[in-house]
Amino acid sequence: MGKKRIVKKTSTITEEGKSVSHSSLPKKSISSGVLHVESSYNNTKVVLSDTKGKVLCWSSSGSLGFTGAKKGTPFAAAKVGELLGEKAQAMGLREINVVIKGVGSGRESAVRGFISKSGVSINTIKDTTPVPFNGPRPPKPRRV
Repeated sequence: MGKKRIVKKTSTITEEGKSVSHSSLPKKSISSGVLHVESSYNNTKVVLSDTKGKVLCWSSSGSLGFTGAKKGTPFAAAKVGELLGEKAQAMGLREINVVIKGVGSGRESAVRGFISKSGVSINTIKDTTPVPFNGPRPPKPRRV
């Protein structure tokens, strides 16, 4: 077995005293963006993109370490929103449009967590949850 290499990451200190690695800091500076919240019964995914649709950063309940039934809770969704809120604040984001999709319990709390950490203003909130209009195919008639 060979020697183990030790990699030292450079870090910066934010105003709160936390150290953040350079790779996790966003490199863009934008003023407006779109926050996409996809909330299912099992998980909550939040994506921050610019107005053209390019993804700037994303996170989900599962990527934060929540497992099983805890991924679909409003608490986990709020934590995801807070994480992206910090990243958005570092980018200098001032206003967002919110697009919500899904029927899970983390729909509202992800947006509330984002707003509490970043302090941006919301222009619009749009719900794009798909609604079935015809339903499933009915069963075949019984042959006796």
